[in-house]
Amino acid sequence: MSSKKWLITGCSSGFGRAIAEAALAAGQKVIATARDVRSIADLEKPGSCEVMALDITDEANIREVIAAAGALDVIVNNAGYGLIGAVEECSDEQIRRSLETNFFGPLNVIRAALPMLRVQKRGHIVNISAAAAISNYPGFGIYGGAKAALEMMSESLRLELAPLGIHVTQVQPGPFRTDFIARGLEKAATQIADYDGSARKFATFLETVNGKQPGDPARAAQAIVKMVLDGEPPPRLPLGKYVVKKMRDKAAALTREAERWGDVAGATDFSG
Repeated sequence: MSSKKWLITGCSSGFGRAIAEAALAAGQKVIATARDVRSIADLEKPGSCEVMALDITDEANIREVIAAAGALDVIVNNAGYGLIGAVEECSDEQIRRSLETNFFGPLNVIRAALPMLRVQKRGHIVNISAAAAISNYPGFGIYGGAKAALEMMSESLRLELAPLGIHVTQVQPGPFRTDFIARGLEKAATQIADYDGSARKFATFLETVNGKQPGDPARAAQAIVKMVLDGEPPPRLPLGKYVVKKMRDKAAALTREAERWGDVAGATDFSG
C-alpha cells in the first residue's frame, strides 16, 4: 500500500481527528490542521504527522498552508459546524458565517490547491457533506443549504478534474457519535413561537439523540481511508445505514414527482 500525503482540516475533534488517526494507522503522511494548533499538538509525529494552524475562513492563511504543505495527494475538507434554527430566526451574520465556513471555506481550500494538483495530474479531494444535503429538515435550512451548495459544486468539479486524473468524492455521513451536536451546533439568534412545532421540534430531537447516535466515527474514518487507498473512489460515499435509507427514500420521492408531473413538464416544450 503506497503512502500518500494528506491534508485534513478540522482535526481538533470528531471526523477530522478520526480520519487523521486512521490515515496515520494506515501508514500515511498527514498534515493535520485546526484553528487552534494547541488542540492537535498531540497528533504531531516527526516524519509522519505535521500540525498546522488553519482558519478556513481566512483566504491568506489557506494559501500559506497550501504553499507550506507542498505536494499533496489527498485533501479532506472536514472543518465546519452546524446552525440550528428556522430560516427566519437566523441572523444575517449567522447565515453569512455558516456559508463562509461550510461552503466558501472548503471551496477556497480547493481553489488554492488546484494549481498544484493540476501540475501533478493526480490527487483526491474528499469533501465531508451531510445527510441534510440529501433531503433537509426543519431548522437546518442554512446548514443544509451550505452543504448542498458544496455538493453541487463538487459534482461539477468532479467532471472538470476527471480528465486530469484528479478524483472528487463527497462523503455523506448520517448520525455519528461525535461532539457535533454538543459543541458544533450553533443556535439561531432568535426564537419565533410559530416554529415551535417544526424547527424547535427538530432541535429538541437532536438533543435527545446526542450520545446515542449509531455511527462509530473510528469505523467511518477507516472506511474513508480505505476508499481513498483502494484507488477507485466513488462520487459519493454514504456512511451509516441511516444515510443509505435516506438516499433510497429520496430517489423514490424524485421518481414519484417525475411521474406525477411528467406530462405537465413535457407540455412546456415547443411542439413539433
